[in-house]
Amino acid sequence: MKLLWIDLNCSYAHSSLALPALHAQVMHRTDVEWEVVRTTNNESVGTTVDAIYAHRPDVIAATAWLFTHEQLLHIIGRAKALMPRVKVVLGGPEFLGDNEAYLRQHPEVDAVFRGEGEESFARWLNVWDEPEKWAEIEGVCYFKELKGVFSEECRRQECRSVDDTSACIKLTSGERHSSALLSEASLLHSYTPEGSEALTPQKAYHDGGLARVISFDKLLPPEESPLFTWDKPFVQVETTRGCFNTCAFCVSGVGDPIRMLPIGEIRRRLVRIRERGIRDVRVLDRTFNFHPRQAIELMHLFAEFHPHLRFHLEIHPALLPQSVREVLATLPDGLLHLEAGIQSLRREVLDMSRRKGTLEQALDGLRFLCSLPNLVTHADLIAGLPLYTLTQIYEDVRILATYRAGEIQLESLKLLPGTLMRCDAESLGIHYSPLPPYEVLETVSITSAQLQEARRLSRLLDAYYNTVAWQALTRRLIIHEEDFLHRFLDYLTTHNYIDQPLSLERRGELLYLFCRDHYPAYTTEATVAWIEAGMSLRKTPAEHVVRGRLQPPADWQVLYGVYDESLRLCHLPTGPDGQGYWFGYDSTSQRPAPIFKAVVEG
Repeated sequence: MKLLWIDLNCSYAHSSLALPALHAQVMHRTDVEWEVVRTTNNESVGTTVDAIYAHRPDVIAATAWLFTHEQLLHIIGRAKALMPRVKVVLGGPEFLGDNEAYLRQHPEVDAVFRGEGEESFARWLNVWDEPEKWAEIEGVCYFKELKGVFSEECRRQECRSVDDTSACIKLTSGERHSSALLSEASLLHSYTPEGSEALTPQKAYHDGGLARVISFDKLLPPEESPLFTWDKPFVQVETTRGCFNTCAFCVSGVGDPIRMLPIGEIRRRLVRIRERGIRDVRVLDRTFNFHPRQAIELMHLFAEFHPHLRFHLEIHPALLPQSVREVLATLPDGLLHLEAGIQSLRREVLDMSRRKGTLEQALDGLRFLCSLPNLVTHADLIAGLPLYTLTQIYEDVRILATYRAGEIQLESLKLLPGTLMRCDAESLGIHYSPLPPYEVLETVSITSAQLQEARRLSRLLDAYYNTVAWQALTRRLIIHEEDFLHRFLDYLTTHNYIDQPLSLERRGELLYLFCRDHYPAYTTEATVAWIEAGMSLRKTPAEHVVRGRLQPPADWQVLYGVYDESLRLCHLPTGPDGQGYWFGYDSTSQRPAPIFKAVVEG
């Protein structure tokens, strides 16, 4: 059997663990030939389909992710049209809900896997060409063929069993009706012309439940598979599977059991990653610090790999006992990049979201994390959560700026299948897109137009606050000028900049011009940020900079670097008699940023 995996990602930098995680469990088998077509959302669907068709596979498999799902459907729809006999199977977090409607809507998909697939997919490969046996595989959802034919006696009786099914059918002339005796059976009927004696049921929906891997530590790690990609900027590692939290908007909020890998096994895998020359590791644990002792052991382990590896992980700011804080404070600079899931700074919003931990604990923990100079802490807010207003979102962004959060990520809520919040969407007054990525369109607390404003605010934060070159100035403006975010966002929107991909230089130029026209007290700081970012001294933000053969003042205060006569100097005046900033550039290199900075105060 030839199996082709569509490795579809948002961009080249991203890579899914699904392919190597599944392949590692079955790579010893010689009866399955694996092929991979790697592509991104930015590549031509036609080119991808042509590459798939060239392999003539028996099975096409893929993972459906929020932001690749639509592209994936275009690909497999065309592939199925070219190869009607190919089996198409999908998995991923989007199939944690009721999959019957999905399979009806997409007949090109033969089956979907709900839950964790390493064990169930391996068993399915044994019966891939025997659909009548798929019902034996946990987690597999599909429409099973029915072989029974209604007899004359069955049509005369009010209720009769149908061969090869566990369903009970009540039939009247010109009418079809079914009542399932098993919860997973839903009959589809094919009718002959009225008055005909033959009536044949065709398919029944089978729901395979939820597949879970209990012996998580017994799985072969994805890195063992030759299909694991080592040429990406980062790799992903699971040290724990499952989540203790019960967030109503998360696919992990359904009470998944927590399973942990032994520290020795994690160390062995990290050694291999280091040997491959990888620098960045993204730890996929839903809540890294759910168990303080485990978190401390992992942090000590990560420190063993400094400075060769850096780790990006999710941390719950409400769960930071003193023992965990003490270790965090002593870790080497740059070892951890923390994603602190805060979602909202409003108690009623967090209560509605069923997130564990009190708001007071979360805020205290977040302040602590943001105060640590050795770590980068990035805080998340989610627009579209029930009871969360746009005014509160603006206020929360300002609060996070005062905490000096390393990044502020503002996302829109996605109602994934299988989540409690999606099930309760109607009662909560949430309208959301029926198509991936299932984004919230409106709630009783935030209008559709306001959610679009929140999306634009997210782009502003990414372009300015989350960009090192412009962060310090943007933070000061957010904190000290209450109307800055509204006014700057309106400026970028009105001039059609907000949805354009802007270079670092262009972003800095727009910020300078805006400050010059609306907040002139920040103009000097905008020019300093421009210079230190290594931007051109011939552009508008450096319009007041003096260049040429300059003599240094005798009374400057050095802020960084060491002055040498070989340095090329420039001066940014802020007052009479040489007051202002002095910058020195290395004349022997092409480095655009200054290596020396001093100030003369009046």
